[in-house]
Parts: sequence; C-alpha cells; structure tokens
Amino acid sequence: MVKKRVAKSLSPICKKGHAKIPVMETTAVSTTTLANDEFDRNVPRICGVCGDKASGFHFNAMTCEGCKGFFRRSMKRKASFTCPFNGSCTITKDNRRHCQACRLKRCVDIGMMKEFILTDEEVQRKKDLIQRRKDEEAQREAQRPRLSEEQSQVIATLVEAHHKTYDDSYSDFNRFRPPVREGPVTRSASRAASLHSLSDASSDSFSHSPESVDTKLMNFSNLLMMYQEQGGIPDSDDDGSKLSMLPHLADLVSYSIQKVIGFAKMIPGFRELTAEDQIALLKSSAIEVIMLRSNQSFNLEDMSWSCGGSDFKYCVNDVTKAGHTLELLEPLVKFQVGLKKLNLHEEEHVLLMAICLLSPDRPGVQDHGRIETLQDHLSETLQAYIQLHHPGGRLVYAKMIQKLADLRSLNEEHSKQYRSLSFQPEHSMQLTPLVLEVFGSEVS
Repeated sequence: MVKKRVAKSLSPICKKGHAKIPVMETTAVSTTTLANDEFDRNVPRICGVCGDKASGFHFNAMTCEGCKGFFRRSMKRKASFTCPFNGSCTITKDNRRHCQACRLKRCVDIGMMKEFILTDEEVQRKKDLIQRRKDEEAQREAQRPRLSEEQSQVIATLVEAHHKTYDDSYSDFNRFRPPVREGPVTRSASRAASLHSLSDASSDSFSHSPESVDTKLMNFSNLLMMYQEQGGIPDSDDDGSKLSMLPHLADLVSYSIQKVIGFAKMIPGFRELTAEDQIALLKSSAIEVIMLRSNQSFNLEDMSWSCGGSDFKYCVNDVTKAGHTLELLEPLVKFQVGLKKLNLHEEEHVLLMAICLLSPDRPGVQDHGRIETLQDHLSETLQAYIQLHHPGGRLVYAKMIQKLADLRSLNEEHSKQYRSLSFQPEHSMQLTPLVLEVFGSEVS
C-alpha cells in the first residue's frame, strides 16, 4: 500500500507522465559546448542536470549551485541511491529532489567527476587563499594615492578661476590696437624681401614637414640665427617706428596681466596675504604665469601661438616687431615646446601656475613662511594628483618643477630686454600704464 502511494506521488517524473509537465531534453549537453558558452556572456548558462540557471563550472560540468552541492555531498558520503521506477526519470528544477538516483546519474552523464571534489583541508586552504587575496587587495586600496577633500576643493577652485580668467575664444583681442605686421622699410628693399622670404620659409618648414617636434625645433633655431644675421632682429639704432607690433602686443600683455591678477585673487590663501606681498608676487611672477598660460594656444606644428583667427596668430616674426631678440625668443619657444610635450591635464596646468605665482623667494616678499606654506600645500596637491592620474610617471612632477626654473631665466631675459625697450621714449609711449607699472620698476 505504501509502495503504491510513493509510486503515485512520484508518477509525474516517470516516462508515463511526460506529457503532463514540461521537461528539458534528456540529451546531455557536451562540456565542450558549455566551455565555449562560458566565455560568451550573452549565452544563458543552464545547469546540465536540472535546467536551472547555472552558476558556473563545477566538478568539470556546468551546473547550478544546488546540483553542485548535491553531487559533492553524495560523493563524500559515498551514497547509494535506488530509483523506484526504471532509472530513467527526467530531472527538472522543480522535481530534482524527488529521485536522487536519477539526479546523481545525470550528474555523472554530463561529466561531473568526484576527482574534482576538494578535501576539507583543500577547501580550507582555498578559502584562506581567497581571504588573503581580499586582504591584500584591501591593503593596496588603502595605500593607493588619493586626493583629500581639501585637495579636491583646491583643484576645483583653481580650475574655475582659470576658466573665469582665460577666454579660449580670444574675443577680447578685437579690442586691442590692431596688429600691424608690415612696418616701414628702414634699411633697404632687398633686406625687407629677404625677411619676407625667411618668414615664408619658416612657415613652410613647419606646416608641411612630417619631421619630429625635436627636428622642427632644431630647424627653428637655425632659422632664428639666419633671421638675426639678415637683420630681422631690431637693433637699438634703428628707427623706433618699425616696431609695428609693439602697440598690439603691449595691449595683449596688459590684458593678460589683468587676467593673471584675477586668477591670483581666487587662489586659496592669496587674498589673506598683505597687500605688499600680493603686489610683490604679482609683479615678479606675472610674465611667467603669462608664458605658462600662453602654452594653451601654442601650436607645435608651426611653433606659433594661435589665438583665434589669422589676425591673432603670432609667430616669431611678430614678436621681433615688438622689440624682443633672439636671446629671449629661442629659449621661449623651447620652453613652450617642452611644456606642450608634457601633455599636462588642465588640473596640473592650473596648479603649476598657482605654484609659480606663490613663490616665497620673489623680490620684495616679506612673509616668506606663510607664502611657503601655501606653496607647499599646492605642491603636495600636485604630487598627489600626478600619482593618482599618471601611474608610473614619477618624473612628471620633476619635469614640471624644472619648467619653473626655466621660467626664471626667461623672466630675467624678458626684464632685461624690456628695460632696454622702455628707456626709449618713442617705445615707452606705446606701452600701457599697467605694463609700465608691472615691468617698469624693480621690486625692492
């Protein structure tokens, strides 16, 4: 009687009851097919025993967690099951607990092997290994460089300050005195023709050459020397009227100084300094910050500064027409090329500008300690940012600091040439009051 009841309750899984419940095909899915499907995330993974959602390969076959555990327990207990029917029950997700004998047989049929089952000691070693790897990953995560909330805020503030004080559309350039690139001939028509041809040669050598930047820079230096030899660099005894670009570039520099002042005021801690120290820092660093900022518009292809339309694209020829000579222009272009090749992030660029501006060793600075503290905080923020965003780039920070040293040399040469220019009344009259104020006197 009991046997009849058991048989009746199990009848849905017998062949006689196949038409009443949906069942999966009894044909075993090959492990090769499952192995291929394992690497295709779009293919649904199905347990080869019961048709449930599989969690991966277990004991050499694709199975669900339930059938994995069943096979492990059965092998460890060396269980022996008997099917109450003819040993051909169809195993599904819903009835897999009803006939252990056919379920175990199905496990073996799809390739599950007891040799793959780990001993208790092996299981514990595996758990220990997994935990050790988790601990090591947690330790690496804890040691990974991070930006503090304060550092992140400083960077965000500087980026915002830069955006507010640097217009990359250069629309304000239209308000300057217009650039005049064709000044009056002061020596001879042949000399003017040679300068024009040299300028064309310089442009062609950069615009159409597939050479590396370093080769272009070497060619550029040679062209500069030729330019000087052919009379392209203004001499002090020449007619001052030939500095045709001086009014326009004077307006550009005056405008740039105003923007540097606006940027400085938004540097955290700058406005807490005394007015005397703020002025000393700005006067001493303004031209360096301008040179840093101008790198944003510097073009490696033709070694020019592209600031919008063709009227506001400046080459070396234009700068010489504002009175500057080879001693400044050659290192200036090399500096711009070197800085451009660093491919700095905007965050690194603005931090470098702020570090440059907050230098405690500037002439006229009184509160050295306070300014040094501000600069140290910025330097630490820059190093943390580099470690976070330039893995393995340990030399990036050193190269950036070297650029600050290069700027000091450029600043000295610019000051020397500016003083020579401003001592001539016909030139100083073309400068703006702000330019005269910032560059016209030494900071004591």
